[in-house]
Amino acid sequence: MIATVSEREPARSRGILASLSGATGPLIGLILLCVFLSLATDTFLSVRNALNILDQITVLGIMAVGMSFVILIGGIDLSVGSVLALSMMVMGWLANVMGLPLPISILLALVASGLCGMVSGMLITGFRVPPFIATLAMMSVARGLANMITDGQQIVGFPDWFMMLAIDRHFGVLTATVALMLVVTAAAWAFLRYRSGGRMLYAVGGNPEVARLAGINVNYVTIGVYVLAAILAGLAGIVLAARLDSVQPSSGLGYELDTIAAVVIGGTSLSGGAGGIGGTLIGVLIIGVLRNGLNLLNVSPFLQQVIIGVVIALAVAAETLRRR
Repeated sequence: MIATVSEREPARSRGILASLSGATGPLIGLILLCVFLSLATDTFLSVRNALNILDQITVLGIMAVGMSFVILIGGIDLSVGSVLALSMMVMGWLANVMGLPLPISILLALVASGLCGMVSGMLITGFRVPPFIATLAMMSVARGLANMITDGQQIVGFPDWFMMLAIDRHFGVLTATVALMLVVTAAAWAFLRYRSGGRMLYAVGGNPEVARLAGINVNYVTIGVYVLAAILAGLAGIVLAARLDSVQPSSGLGYELDTIAAVVIGGTSLSGGAGGIGGTLIGVLIIGVLRNGLNLLNVSPFLQQVIIGVVIALAVAAETLRRR
């Protein structure tokens, strides 16, 4: 039977809602936001400001890739901000206090980050602790360890080449830290799209029991995802240290909320099984552009928190509509 025009309209409307609340919706929102800020300010639409936005989202972008994997399997990780701080402090302590070469210190800092993720993953899979509680506990532990390393003191002073990673623009455009974020994002996108391991994440997030019956080792996948998310959080800490030329245990406070917000705004379902890296990158850009634009408009930092909270609420509401 051929559907009438009136019957096709609701279906068409639902299709539009579904697409706008997936990756297409955030992209349209990003474009509209850029158009508005271009008209509202004189300095937003410039190459210098665009490069500044890229520099500002580097840490968030790397962390958001790991969080995308976690949320895709239906999990959550509240410890990434604290793991970022722990990674920074381990690197700084090993390099400046113990005298180890900085590359080795960075490698050991990433190992420490990965161990945090492994502990969280084992709590979730082995002891059936809810991800929210397991990572909340790790958030406290990692932050405490970060403070214990130097008794809450910051460490300053690293080799010039390390600081130049976040300053020197190759070809006058990209710093090494921004290039690192783009490489991590591209690798994650390719993994999810073209590798069987990426499809496993969607299967686990869609229905863990069905994935188990299909032969997927759900526990192994879960632990691996939390380890990867922690390593990327540690890598983001290294990038932040290069930008600041210092490390301090208070770094990363509240970063987990921005990271989750970027992933959700990008269209990844909080219940797992739906989303992608492309949407996450758009979500990261939305937060970066929004913060940059609000600063250019001289909006109060307190009001900025309110506006970003409203944006997150709208993104979650759109995701709920899509699921319905």
